[in-house]
Amino acid sequence: MSKSGGIIGISDHGGWAVLMTVARDGTLLDRRRVELVDDDLPAIPHHHEAQGLPLDEAVALVERVRASAEKHAALALDAIANTVQPISGIALRTCPELPPTIAERLNDYRARNVADWVMYRQALAAAAAARGWPVYWYDPKKVFTAAGQALRIESFDAHFLDMRKAVGPPWTQDHKLAMAAAIVAGKALAATRA
Repeated sequence: MSKSGGIIGISDHGGWAVLMTVARDGTLLDRRRVELVDDDLPAIPHHHEAQGLPLDEAVALVERVRASAEKHAALALDAIANTVQPISGIALRTCPELPPTIAERLNDYRARNVADWVMYRQALAAAAAARGWPVYWYDPKKVFTAAGQALRIESFDAHFLDMRKAVGPPWTQDHKLAMAAAIVAGKALAATRA
């Protein structure tokens, strides 16, 4: 691997994520699906389980899930860092603005529909920051075009299909999104160091 290291692109969901680590030239270095919450905890508490609880119990439940997410995010990034070195940064989907407190998020319809995903992204961002890795925030609606431009290829879709054939399954839309995000982040992070 080059001295610049790998970039981890992440496509997150409620309680799990796909992490694709690539070199700046788009070479796949590592891919994995990771759990981001303990099995005995709900994956999307703001949206579901906390809604039927008294407010203090709901807040406590979300806090337990948040702590579990932080632990799992750190473990996931440690596992990659033990496989690929150095890591130059991570790429995460942008987060919508949310009310500042858990109680406010639970009571706001729009906020509770996205707060769980934001919680997992923030846990991953904090785990990266704790390792001194920069975080690049990407727009999933623009990342495929930007990845093609970063690699100077006509079609990221075609590039991705070729890689999928060469490496084998699993390859889902999450793998594609995470890989594109890592490629775009690699270019952006290189530009900030130039």
